[in-house]
Amino acid sequence: MFGMSPVELIAIAVIGLLVFGPDKLPKLAADAARLLREIRRMASGAQQDLKDSLGPELADLDLDSLNPRTFVKRNLLDPIDDEVADVRRAVTGDSAESGPGAKKPDFDADTT
Repeated sequence: MFGMSPVELIAIAVIGLLVFGPDKLPKLAADAARLLREIRRMASGAQQDLKDSLGPELADLDLDSLNPRTFVKRNLLDPIDDEVADVRRAVTGDSAESGPGAKKPDFDADTT
């Protein structure tokens, strides 16, 4: 959750317990959860407002594709992965049709 391991979450909970005490910690956790829900609601509303203002021409626009991480992965890293896969296939002799049911070439036969 949140890119953190369970040990890190437990450590944060123990530190919070020591800093705020057992009587205030549940109220602070509830307030933090409420704040997170409100931020998500506001972000969703802003996203919907943006889609509404773009009009029907861009109604199918995927806003996640405009995320810089997604853009870099799709336009820079995926082509590299495709090239690496092509080189691997060329080196190993696999064809594009290779798969579980594909017939492998017979290299054991002496053709000389």
